[in-house]
Amino acid sequence: MAIRPYQGFVPKIGARVFIDPAAVVLGDVQIGDDTSIWPCAVLRGDVNKIRIGARTSIQDGTVGHVSHAGKFNEAGCPLIVGDDVTVGHSVNLHGCTVHDRVLVGIGSTLMDKVVVKSDVVVGAGSLVPPGKVLESGYLYVGNPARRVRSLSDNEKEFFLYSAGHYVRIKDNHLAENY
Repeated sequence: MAIRPYQGFVPKIGARVFIDPAAVVLGDVQIGDDTSIWPCAVLRGDVNKIRIGARTSIQDGTVGHVSHAGKFNEAGCPLIVGDDVTVGHSVNLHGCTVHDRVLVGIGSTLMDKVVVKSDVVVGAGSLVPPGKVLESGYLYVGNPARRVRSLSDNEKEFFLYSAGHYVRIKDNHLAENY
């Protein structure tokens, strides 16, 4: 696995974290306990910080990046992902905030200053444009993403099921001594 320092920042990895050998984690990155980072995922905290919560799964081919602070964006845009989040395959997370218990569908893109509140599903292939706020309790789909309907109680229960499922899978991988 490629865990690399950058400009004096060394990634901080929580307990029982699985980072696949084909993933890259570099710079100002913190990863919470029981989280999994799968093959070909990249978390590049080179010009701002990345914070990933506990029991979160960053699936294969996902890119997590940030925007720097500067003339056109004083604070820049860090990437913040909460607890019990499932980020699908080939997702782009760029300078956004994703709260707890969220499912980001395969191939979605979330741009700078997007805020996804807790208990949200972002449907596969969705584009969430810069600055958009996705309110809690809804399914959002499309390009640009729009609110489609409320989530059922069963769908809301799936967030913790999915998080737990990936904790078990990453534990199996850890047992294989990757």
